[in-house]
Amino acid sequence: MRVLVTRPAHDAERTAAALARLGHAAVLAPATAIRRTGAMLPAGRYHAVAATSHHAFAADDGVERARPVFAVGSRTAAAARAAGFRDVRVGAGDASGLADLVRLTLPRPARLLFLAGRDRKPVLEDVLTGAGYEVAAAEVYAADPVDAWPEAAVAALRSGGVEAALHYSRRSAELALSLASRGGVADAVLRLRHLCLSADAAEPLSDRGAPAVRIAERPDEDALLTLLAAAP
Repeated sequence: MRVLVTRPAHDAERTAAALARLGHAAVLAPATAIRRTGAMLPAGRYHAVAATSHHAFAADDGVERARPVFAVGSRTAAAARAAGFRDVRVGAGDASGLADLVRLTLPRPARLLFLAGRDRKPVLEDVLTGAGYEVAAAEVYAADPVDAWPEAAVAALRSGGVEAALHYSRRSAELALSLASRGGVADAVLRLRHLCLSADAAEPLSDRGAPAVRIAERPDEDALLTLLAAAP
């Protein structure tokens, strides 16, 4: 099966390799490009670090490695360890689950440094602030929208040679729909099997009338790719 992958380039290559191991072929069509923002860290001390993406970490980010890290899932945790953090605590795969982990294991009052993306929903911040924590966010990376899909991806969609698409966030799904319209392949994209990491990611596709939208049982890539084996 040929599968449209809308992740940023480096992430898409990793997903393409996972698809190949399952006997599928990736059609790379990034909706965003990741860049470091160079943002300064908030002043003052903090008791722990929180991250909802593996893009949060860099070798020269200036973050204290002795602090515990609360990572949203296993890949973010692996990135934290690779960046030199020793005490890494792994959440259930989404911001709500990460907030639950913080509340269960980090005594209050406490201040958390949130290594955040520029475009995000404030779920983690809202829940933790409401629970009595101070959250200091540093927007250390951005997922910038791309101007257009690669011509190879557009051509594959026009030819009907793509059967499914993977969606990892609401924003990337919305951007994918916009890019499809810009490339003249909106109808072809809507006809695909849309496999989504969450109900939030699925909503824009359902709202646009996509007839085949599925949601992974868990918010991780293994569960998402499992949907490829299910009947259409």
